[in-house]
Amino acid sequence: MKTYWWKILGVLILCYVFIAGMIVPLNPGISGVSPGSLRTGQDAVLEITGYNSMYTQSPEVRVWLKMDDERALGAQTVKVLDDRRLEATFTIPSYLPVNRKVQDFTLVVDNEKDGTSVLPSAVFVTQDSVAPELGAAAFPNTPIEGLNERWTFTFPFRNILYETIRNTYFHVALWFAMIFIFIGALTYSIRYLRQSDLRQDCNAQAFTKVGILFGVLGLATGAIWAKHTWGAYWSGDVKQNMTVIALLIYLAYFILRAVFDDPDKRARISAVYNIFAFAALIPLIYVIPRLTDSLHPGAGGNPALGGEDLDNTMRLVFYPAIIGWTLIGLWMASLLARLEKVRLKWFDVL
Repeated sequence: MKTYWWKILGVLILCYVFIAGMIVPLNPGISGVSPGSLRTGQDAVLEITGYNSMYTQSPEVRVWLKMDDERALGAQTVKVLDDRRLEATFTIPSYLPVNRKVQDFTLVVDNEKDGTSVLPSAVFVTQDSVAPELGAAAFPNTPIEGLNERWTFTFPFRNILYETIRNTYFHVALWFAMIFIFIGALTYSIRYLRQSDLRQDCNAQAFTKVGILFGVLGLATGAIWAKHTWGAYWSGDVKQNMTVIALLIYLAYFILRAVFDDPDKRARISAVYNIFAFAALIPLIYVIPRLTDSLHPGAGGNPALGGEDLDNTMRLVFYPAIIGWTLIGLWMASLLARLEKVRLKWFDVL
C-alpha cells in the first residue's frame, strides 16, 4: 500500500474530476436576445432567452441596458414568459450621450433566484443624429443597484463556451500534465549524460512517449473545443500550428532513436536531442502564440487562466485535474520504463 498510494491517489482524483466536472451545473446566464439592433426614438420589446434560469420562481425580474459604468436604461415593463424567456420593454431616447453613430449596450438581468446575469454587447443602438449634448439631457439614466447574489456550488456561465467550459479539466489539464511529464523526460536525459546509465535512457524514453500521448490528447480535445467555439476543428490558429510543430519535434526523437543500433550511442544522441526538444517546446507553445493575434486565450500578451477564465469553483476541480493526470502519466511512464528495462535485460544489454 505504501508503494502504490500515489497511483491510487491519481485514480481517485480523476474519478472526482470526471464526476464533479460533469455533474456540477453552470450558473444561470443569458444565451440570447432579439432583436440585437435598435434605433433611437422608439419603443422596443426585447425577447431575452436565459440559460439555466428560473424566471418564474422569482417575485421580480429587473432588466437594464447598460451603456457604461455610469449610465443605463431600465426596462419599463418585464414580462416573464417561462423559466427561460422574458420580454422587456424599453423606451430608447431620441439621442444618446455619445459622439458615435452606433453604441453597444450590455444586457443585465437580475432576480432573486438566479442572481445577476450579464450579456456584453447584447444590443446595438443606431442614432439617427449624433448630438451628445441633447443625448445627455434626454437620457433617462436608471442606476443599476441592489443586485442579487447567488451563492451555490456552480461553474461560471461564459458566453460562447456554455457547457464546453468543462473541457478545461481535460484539454488544459492534459497540457499541464504533458509539460510535467516532458520535464521528467528532460531530467532523465540529463541524468544519462552525467551517469551513462541505460536505465536513465529507458526512463527518458518512457516519459517522452507518455508526454507525446498527452500532447495528442490535448490537441484532440482542443480541436473538439474549437469546433464548438470557433466553428471548425482546425482554423490554422497560431496556437494550433505551434503545438503540432512541437509534437512533431518530439516524434522525431523516436525516429532518431531508430537510426542507431548501438544502445549507448543511441541513448547519448537521444538525450541531447531530448534537451533540444524541450528547449523548443516552451517558446513554440507559450511564447510565440502570445506575441501574435490568436483565437486562443492567452494571446496578445494576456495570460490565460485569470479571473475571466477560472473562478474559485472551477479551481476546486481544475487543480486536482492537473495532479490526477500527472500521477496517471507517471504511472504509465513507470510501466513503459519497466518493460523497456526487461527487454534490455532479455537481450543482455543491462
